[in-house]
Formats: sequence, structure tokens, C-alpha cells
Amino acid sequence: MPRRPTSNPRARAATALRRSTGALSTTAMARMETDMPWFRELSAEDRSWVGLIVQAGIKGFVDWYGADAEVPEADGNALAASIFGAAPRALAGVITLQQTVDLVRLSIEVVESNIDGLLDPDDLPAVHAAVLRYAREVAFATAEVYARAAEARGAWDARLEALVVDSVLRAEPDESVLSRASAVGWGARGQVAVVLAAMPERRTETDLFDAVRRVARAAGLDALCAVQGDRLVVLLGGVADAKAAAEPIVELVGAGPVVVGPVTEDLSHAHLSARAALSAYRAASGWPEAPRPVRSSDLLPERALAGDGHARRHLVEEVYLPLLEARGTLIETLAAYFETGSSLEATSRALFVHANTVRYRLRQVGDVTGYTPAHHRDALTLQIALVLGRQSGRGTETPTERPTVGL
Repeated sequence: MPRRPTSNPRARAATALRRSTGALSTTAMARMETDMPWFRELSAEDRSWVGLIVQAGIKGFVDWYGADAEVPEADGNALAASIFGAAPRALAGVITLQQTVDLVRLSIEVVESNIDGLLDPDDLPAVHAAVLRYAREVAFATAEVYARAAEARGAWDARLEALVVDSVLRAEPDESVLSRASAVGWGARGQVAVVLAAMPERRTETDLFDAVRRVARAAGLDALCAVQGDRLVVLLGGVADAKAAAEPIVELVGAGPVVVGPVTEDLSHAHLSARAALSAYRAASGWPEAPRPVRSSDLLPERALAGDGHARRHLVEEVYLPLLEARGTLIETLAAYFETGSSLEATSRALFVHANTVRYRLRQVGDVTGYTPAHHRDALTLQIALVLGRQSGRGTETPTERPTVGL
């Protein structure tokens, strides 16, 4: 009876496995073609990279098992480098973690199902046990690779997202803004509005941003977030009603005003919404009872008083001049209405007209401007529009002769 070789059993098994590495890799690739539909859908280049990973995994096991002394615990970092180091980092974005786990499982199955015919029967129990240990370590290494890729991708996405929001706030719309936004999940769903609010206490940016995106998705909206100082800035896409779109965010932010700018046609025009929202947010302290959220247009009086030139022009061009052009008596009636303490009877006496005529003219003011003189907030807007319109010198207004009273 021939004597059994007295060489190191692990070295003997490793030598036999090393001679079969190519065949095992080929068998594993053939199994992938038949058992994994997703593998067939990859590009030729990506399939090639996956093949290298399979070969590196099998070779890594052989080298690890054939090491001198007792079989050591595998080093997760070394495994990750030896198995995944050859493939580009971008491959982690092509193959999901579940697909990679399936890939590892199949490779291990191929090795286990073929080693019985390759090794000395006395070596089989130790090698089978080693395969299981190695598979466990490879699974941990795989998870680590994907965790690191996700962390790096998350950090890059956060920087890119902040860059997009900053470009909008700085009114720097260009072709790159939309491509950058698309890279972080912006669906380009049309109309956009900008929301400003205070950062909440005891909540991290990552947690807050995730919550904002979650409520936005539930409402069928896109959302990009950034923090500037102590302010949260949110770009909402797919907006039909600005105030309604901002309402779910109110519960997530800190105390203070929640201001939403006007709806703009797309991301390239979102700087217009941001400009109005920023102006309104700065002026919001002038109306502490404002609802949350509040439209930037509802804060036109405060914005004008704070020196916002855009708000001033809007009040002159969109409120004062339309009244002046619609009918000369509207400005006259509105001014008299305010001068008499918003009294219909006093206004009718001052203008020598019937009270119903005053009511009719005030309704026309509402039709022309959208502001109702009897509403206290609308009345404030109309009064400031009258003052700014007169100061602008645009148009003509003929005052009614009234008796002079003692000073």
C-alpha cells in the first residue's frame, strides 16, 4: 500500500485548489450566466469586472487557507482590498449589495460542490469548514465596502445638494444646476417654490433633510435641502400651491416664521422665488402673528417698509397703477375711505355720494388688485401702495377739494 505524503495538509490542499482556480472561476461565471438574470444585463465591461472579483475571491481563499501555521482569522480590510480592489469604485453603484451577496454565495457554492473531486478525502472536512469561515468574512467585507461607498456617496450628494441650493439663492442659474440637481435625485417635475424656516434644536441636518424629503415624497414633490447659518432652505419641485406644499414642513422645523416664495416655472427660475422668500423671511418679525407657513406675497407691507425694492415696485406697478388706470374715482374713494377711518358713511359724506356707491367702488378695488379694503391686512397693503405710488410720481391723481379745517 503506497505511503501517504507527509506534507502539510493545508499546503497540500491549497496546491490542489490553486491548480483548479481557473476551472473554478470559469464554472462560477457559467453559473452566473444561467442563474443570475441581472448579470446577463450588465455591459461587457462590468461583466469583466465581476469576473475579476470572482477570480480574486477564489484566489484569496486559496492563499488564505494555504498560509503557514494555524488557519488565521481573515482580516476584513485585507479581504476588501484583495477581492474588491481590482474593480472600480463605480461598480458599487452598478451592482446592488443583494446582488453582490448572491454573487459571493454562488462562488462559495461552486467551490464547495467541486472540491470533493479535487482534494484528498482526509483534507475535505478542514477545507469545508474553512470555506464557511471565509464566506462569513467575505460577507462582512462586502458589507463594509458598500457601507463605505454609501457613506462617500452620501457626503458627496450632500455637498452637491448644498451647491445647487446655494446657486439658486445667489441667482446663478445655469445649465449645470439642473444636471447637478438630477444627480441628487431631483426629478425636474416642473414648478418650484422655495421655503425658508429656522433650524430646529436637537436635530441633525441629515435627520432633518431625510424627514423633509420623506414628507415631500409623500406629497408627490421633489425636495432639495441646505442650511445657511441658522436657516433651513428647501427647494420644492412639482408645486401647484406654494402654501399647501410648505405645510407638511412646518412640523419639522424650529420656532419662528416659515416663509414660502412664489411658484416659479422651473428650477432655472427658482432664484425668483428664493429672492422673495429671503426678503419676506428677514421682514417677518414685523408680523409676529403671521400664519405658518406664510406666503412671501402676504408680507409685502413688511418687505416694503424694510426697504425691499422689488416689493416696493410690485406695490406700485401691480396695485397702485392698475387702480389709477382702471377708474380715477377708485383711488379717490380708497384714499377717502382710509382717511375717514374705514367708515362707509363718512366716506360717502366726504365724497358727496351714496354709501352704496362707495361699496361698489371698494368692490372694484378688490377686483382690480385682489386686496379687500375691509380686511385689515389687505388695507395695510393698499395704504402702503397708495403712499409708494404717490411718492413714485407715476400717473396722475386729482385730489377732491375739501374744506380746510383748523390745524
